Amino acid sequence: MYNGYPYYYVQYVPMNPHTPFIPVQTQYVQNNPQQKPSVQQLMQTIRSQHSNLYTQLERAGVNRQLIETLFFYVVNFTRNQANINQSARQIYSEFQRETPWFNTLVRSLNIPLNTMDRVLTRVIEITLNILRGSQPTPGPGPAPGPTPGQGWADWESLGGTIVGAPTASSWSTNRLDVFARGTDNALYHIWWDGSRWSDWESLGGVLTSPPGAVSWGPNRIDVFVRGTDNALYHKWWDGSRWSDWENLGGTLTSGPATSSRRTNQLDVFVRGSGNRLYKKTWNGASWEEWEDLGGNLNSEPAAISWGPNRIDVFARGQNNELIHKWWSGNNWSDWESLGGTLTSAPTVSSRRANHLDVFVRGTGNRLYKRSWIGSRWDSWESIGGNITSAPAAVSWGPNRTDVFAKGQNNDLIHTYQG
Repeated sequence: MYNGYPYYYVQYVPMNPHTPFIPVQTQYVQNNPQQKPSVQQLMQTIRSQHSNLYTQLERAGVNRQLIETLFFYVVNFTRNQANINQSARQIYSEFQRETPWFNTLVRSLNIPLNTMDRVLTRVIEITLNILRGSQPTPGPGPAPGPTPGQGWADWESLGGTIVGAPTASSWSTNRLDVFARGTDNALYHIWWDGSRWSDWESLGGVLTSPPGAVSWGPNRIDVFVRGTDNALYHKWWDGSRWSDWENLGGTLTSGPATSSRRTNQLDVFVRGSGNRLYKKTWNGASWEEWEDLGGNLNSEPAAISWGPNRIDVFARGQNNELIHKWWSGNNWSDWESLGGTLTSAPTVSSRRANHLDVFVRGTGNRLYKRSWIGSRWDSWESIGGNITSAPAAVSWGPNRTDVFAKGQNNDLIHTYQG
């Protein structure tokens, strides 16, 4: 009996003489007066709807049977022993404390700890969302966030402890580079190489704002930040190494945003004195002087270019609405209001020419999107989630968009469409 309910036994076999005994087959089934999903039902959902979690660990060298075993243990622990009003990270920490063989096993198999921690935390998050949804009435803890919009993946945690909003760029198909400010105010970097996420690396510096990043060619990344003197600083990856920081001057009252209209061309936008928008351009040979583009911004700007003579800039306005200004190739438009109620700065990505996807944090800390579809703006769409910063977005293909933000545990979280 387990807590008064019948259960089946767990069978153990040794993996090898140097690793602890682990379960390879189990049929734990517990009756429940509230019709809470069984462990096997929870496992079946993870197998059928979240197979990418298996893939991530298989790519790290873990065999499928062992993955199934580890998933079972954290699901079983979450369902039958944990307080489901806790966060996934809290439950995972409790699981590690109460299951001492787990860390020994992971170390003995040389499994990358950051990958294992990220995937198992995600398994717990999925389990929590299902269990919370099965409750007849909500408990005193946080309720599950809204489900993702159509075609959007579940949020996953990429770990880390970040301060403020991240930024993202892509220099090739299926390549992502994400940057964020760390708790020591240095710049940190994590990347997706097409098959797995890297560990976090520190790129140094002393940031006083979220960073901005863009790529204008294969294996090229440019990153901009505000420094301790409120000036604009720049660091770049040339395909083989990171440069030192360079000071580009100015007096910033926000983090920067950057876009690229063509190879070896950069346009950097910041909020300056008087809450006005300012631009500084690298023309391929030198940095031009700052240009005042006016406006009355209530956040960092966001910028994107979908063609050689097109730039679109967005910000939060004084009424917390989304505001927009664009360069047509000959002149700058006036600012227009696109409505909404923003609780963060916006971000923007472009999947193809004359298409824009603008993302913001709205009420309830949910992610919202509004898209320009070539001839008009469509309506606001709620993608859900529970984000604690402005989002970051990037697209590496005509039907792919990746969005990042800071999560409830100050970690980097990620969702994608396509």
